Formats: sequence, C-alpha cells, structure tokens
Amino acid sequence: MPGRLRVRRPSPTTVSFAVSNAPQRSNSPAKILFGFQILLRALLFCCVILVGLVRLRHISYEADVKIIPWQAVWETPLGSQLCHLVDPYNPWVVTAVCAVVVYGVFRRGYTEESLLVIRGFGIQTSTSSSTYLSSAATRFIPATQIQDIVIHEAFKGFEVRFYLAVIVEGEPDALVVFPREILEEVWRGSRRCLYDAKS
Repeated sequence: MPGRLRVRRPSPTTVSFAVSNAPQRSNSPAKILFGFQILLRALLFCCVILVGLVRLRHISYEADVKIIPWQAVWETPLGSQLCHLVDPYNPWVVTAVCAVVVYGVFRRGYTEESLLVIRGFGIQTSTSSSTYLSSAATRFIPATQIQDIVIHEAFKGFEVRFYLAVIVEGEPDALVVFPREILEEVWRGSRRCLYDAKS
C-alpha cells in the first residue's frame, strides 16, 4: 500500500513531513471494520490469558491464593471444559502458540515515518515501531552536523529504488529517510526550510 504524505508548516522556519501507510478510516464501513478488529484483538488476548491461567492453575493451588477461589472456577462447566481443551497439549506448544497470538494482537500492521525540519536547529526523524508495545525510534541531528540532504538510488535485485538521505558529518553512512515515492516534495521542502532564508 503506498504511503500518504501529510505536510504541516506551523511556522515559516518549521516544516513537518509525515508518511503513513495506515488505512484511511473516513467512511462508516472502514470505521466498523476497525472497531471489529479491536474487538477481535481484545478477545484473542483474553483467550491467551485464560489459557495461561489454565496452564498455571496447579501453581495457584500450591501457593494457596485466596483472593480468587480458583478451585471453584475450574469446577464450573466452562472451567472444566477449558481444562479438558488445554491439558492434552504440550506446554511448550501452548506457550509458542500463545506467544504468536500475543505478537499478532500487538502488531501494528502499518508504519509511520516523520521528518521535522527546524531552521537553525536541525532535523528530527521518527519511525514507528512494528508493535504497539514499544515507542517510535526518534533521532535528532543538529544543523551544524548536516552536510546535505540528497536523493540516492539503490539496487534491489533488478529494481532501482530511490530514497531520501541525510549526510551527517562524521558518519560513514548516510541516514536513510523516506524510502518512498514522495521524495522530491520532501527533499525540496526540507532543503527550502533548512537553507533558504526566504521560504
């Protein structure tokens, strides 16, 4: 899915570029589908918690935890059905399946990248993580260390790919930003904001 570019100019010396390939939820069916996905993720997470409680129920017996009457819970029809469903499987297989399900529940499914350019200060890049459990990777580069902002090309198999890069003083490799189709607009806007006094 191609990324959508969002440009904001809060002041003449500041510009923000954000690219996201998240699906747009502008109409009612898309919003309903998004709500259904959230509900499904919550249900799957609750199922993983229940399976974990079933696997650890013998430990709660030995620890003699009195906050929740677990013995009574597992003797109910639903509790005994869960025990009969989970107990025959190998604990390592159950753990591996639960780990995969938890990863799927917290997986973001889309990426967001942003580039904030402030004249006289520098550039801040930010890339969202692949899961909801960790924060975005952010880096600030002072203007005194920026040598140039360029569009490079790279080869991947038989395909030529273009990407925006910031050449940072003292670093052997260029910092890759926005390997996408909207490079020229971001390149022109960031150079204009960073270097042009009449923007």
